Order: sequence, then C-alpha cells, then structure tokens
Amino acid sequence: LLQQVGTTGEIHDYSKLIAELKARKVIVSVAADFMALVLLTAPGKQGADIVFGSAQRFGVPMGYGGPHAAFFAAKDEFKRSMPGRIIGVSKDAAGNTALRMAMQTREQHIRREKANSNICTSQVLLANIASLYAVFHGPAGLKRIAGRIHRLTDILADGLQKKGLKLRHAHYFDTLCVEVADKAAVLARAEALQINLRSDIHGAVGITLDEATTREDVLNLFRAIVGDDHGLDIDTLDKDVALDSRSIPAVMLRDDAILTHPVFNRYHSETEMMRYMHALERKDLALNQAMIPLGSCTMKLNAAAEMIPITWPEFAELHPFCPVEQAEGYHQMIAQLSDWLVKLTGYDAVCMQPNSGAQGEYAGLLAIRHYHESRNEGHRDICLIPSSAHGTNPASAQMAGMQVVVVACDKNGNIDLADLREKAEQAGANLSCIMVTYPSTHGVYEETIREVCEIVHQFGGQVYLDGANMNAQVGITSPGFIGADVSHLNLHKTFCIPHGGGGPG
Repeated sequence: LLQQVGTTGEIHDYSKLIAELKARKVIVSVAADFMALVLLTAPGKQGADIVFGSAQRFGVPMGYGGPHAAFFAAKDEFKRSMPGRIIGVSKDAAGNTALRMAMQTREQHIRREKANSNICTSQVLLANIASLYAVFHGPAGLKRIAGRIHRLTDILADGLQKKGLKLRHAHYFDTLCVEVADKAAVLARAEALQINLRSDIHGAVGITLDEATTREDVLNLFRAIVGDDHGLDIDTLDKDVALDSRSIPAVMLRDDAILTHPVFNRYHSETEMMRYMHALERKDLALNQAMIPLGSCTMKLNAAAEMIPITWPEFAELHPFCPVEQAEGYHQMIAQLSDWLVKLTGYDAVCMQPNSGAQGEYAGLLAIRHYHESRNEGHRDICLIPSSAHGTNPASAQMAGMQVVVVACDKNGNIDLADLREKAEQAGANLSCIMVTYPSTHGVYEETIREVCEIVHQFGGQVYLDGANMNAQVGITSPGFIGADVSHLNLHKTFCIPHGGGGPG
C-alpha cells in the first residue's frame, strides 16, 4: 500500500519499487490525489494494480471532513473482486448505443458471508458533484486549475527558500513542509492573519494550497512565516519559477491525455452545463414524476431544503483539522443531533464517525466484539443472521471476524423462532450476536421482534438491529424499547441524502 503524494507533500516515484514488487508477485495499491493526477503520471502506468483516493478535490466542499465520495480503479483482472456494479456500453433492441449493467458483482447478495467487501452503495450526491466538476472544467480547465495551484506553491516555496528557510521535500505538488526555528511565533502570526498551519510536524509547519488560494494568501503566508518585512514580490518570484521549476520531476509529469470522452469536452458554459444536467435529470424516474415502490430502501424524500445547506460556506468551508475552538458551531450541532438520536433510538450513545452504512455495520459489530472481550468472553464469535437479511449483514459479520450461522424464516419471510432458539442453544457460550432488521427487509413489523431479542440475550448474545428502516420506527417504537443493543442509521434513508442508485450511512 503506497501513497503517491505523502502527507507532508512529498511526491514519490514508485516505478522501480513497483517493478521489484511485481517481480515478487505482490499486488500494489496506490493512494492518489485527483487534482495532483491532472499533472502527475498515472500510478497504473507505473505498474500499480489498484488506485484509490478521495474525490473531494473535485468541487466537493470540505464540510469539516465530510461527506465525500471515494474513487477506486483497478486493472481488468481484478474487476470481479471489486465491490459494487460496473456499467458498460451496449446496444438496445433497436440497435442504438445504450448503457447497461455489464457486471453486477453486488456480491453481498450473491456470496453473502463469502463477500470480499460489505460495501453496498455509494456516496452518489458527492460522486455526482465531483463528476460534474470534471465535466464542466474539462481537461483544459482542470490543467489550468492544477497548474495554478502548483505555480502558487512554487512561488511560496521559492520565496521561503530565498529567505533562508529549508523545505523538507524538494518535490511537491501543492503541499510544503517548512522547517521553522520559532514555531510558536510563526503559528501565532498565522492565526492573527486567520491562517491555520499544520502544527503536528516536529520542527516544521505544513502548508497546503488549493484552487481557492490567492496571491494575497501567499503574501500573508510570507508575513506569517518570515515576518512583515519579508520584502518578497509575487511577480518577481513568478518569473523566476516560470523559468526554472523542478518541483515535479520530469519522470513524474503526465504525458498522456486525460478525460478524452466527448462528455468532458463539450459542456463548458453555464448554459450548456444546465441543459446537460437537465437532460440527465429527465432520464431519471424520480419522485417529481412518480412513486418508486422498490421496497423499504425508498421510504424517504430527498427534499431540496435538506440539500441546499451543502452550498452554504458556514457548513462547507471548515477544514477538518482546524482547532476545536474554531468549530464551536459544528460541535454544538453534532452534540444536539447526538442528543436527539439517543432519545429517538432509546440507546445511550451515538458515534458520528462512520462515513457509510457499511462502516456503521462494521463499527457496530466491532463494538459488540470488544464488549465481549472486556468481559473475558472473546471466544464469542458466532453471529446469527436470518436468511431474509440484506446481504451486507453477513458480509459485515465476516469482516468483523465472526462466523455466520443462518436462521431459517417461515413462508412469509418472518424469523422462525424455533429455529432461532435451536441455533442459539447450539452456539451456546460462543454466541456473539444476531443481526436483524426491523421492520424486516420485506417491510413487515415482525410481531415477535422482542422475543427474538430475549432469546439472544438469554444465551449471552447482543442484538444488532440494522437501522435501514428506522424511518418506519420513529414515533411508533425504538430499537432500545424493542430490546436491541447496537444499530447504524443510514444517511440516505433516515437523513435523506440522495440515494440515486446508492447512498451512505
């Protein structure tokens, strides 16, 4: 597992290392930055098997750390191991070009506990933002943006070095690690200028620039790090770096075309972009056209009022690593929401960390596992799962190191209590938990749900209640009242973030 651009900004040329690893039949994954990849050579071209990273750089606000989508790319030989679905180009019955499901590896439903991953759906709103950012700017626009970011970083680096400061790394894209003598004074001057510098690097500060950075920002950075009397001129520095920039090694410069599909080279005015997005919207079956009776996953509404705040700077522009005292509003909001969720669920505490339903399930099962370990019962590793359960449940249990035992359901899809009791007795002292959804994936309020919880508790197990259908409980009952111990809540269900073929929890 390698990182093309390190956390302190250093660009790594891994071509030789990857060649050595491939000779030893090692699979190589590389974490990469979307914006840096506009200028840097593709890891796949250097021999990497898998490339992944955050898509947040393409137009998605920082939002104090989230939400954001990831990207994941792999060589053809790994496509059957990738989570999710792959769409391909085909022809329809009339012979017209059409898009279709080329490969539905939604393996949780096919392989269940043998699945490679418990990832089921996607951060589609944020993926759409990043995708349309690339469509609007196109390859030429993205090169201008990435080039400007790198040029300003070069100007900053050149000015600091002219003043005798040392950079930890000679090769960088947008991030510098600068050694400073009086770190406390530098941080204090920066804060007075409303600039947060990275402060957790021994003997140095970290600085990252982006497309929102201005010339005035660079001058303020000189004031913070060098002092008010820095005497540096942006135009002079700009001419110097234009003549001789070596911060991206020649071997690491991208020399192939990017975003060659026509869609990335067509819609570069506001009018064209609006028409394109509206044309896409017209192809969707949405709630402004019809009801969507697909099942319990669709029991919600994505209201415009719930989506608008993503554009508000008060929410959007806060950096996840900013000092806590600069994020009082966010922390007040998080605390208030946590309090509401505790009351609505009937539980005792809530964690806001998971970025997806898959992560929520995994985190919940880890909590159960650690609970047993804290009671010197780490041997409890059997997870009971009804045969009607969503496929992510057995996949999550397997990832958490549990053995899955399937509980039978009756002809109506309800849990067979006799079989549950028998399986719980067989598991005995090794019973860890049951994973159950309420209402069930059939959309039914199973009348025996409290009895299910009692049986599992009787044998020392915990109850993981999948919160996928929480909307159908609110105001009627709660997981705590039912007798469950742990749940996750889906953002695309309970909190109405757009589902659009998948959504986060």
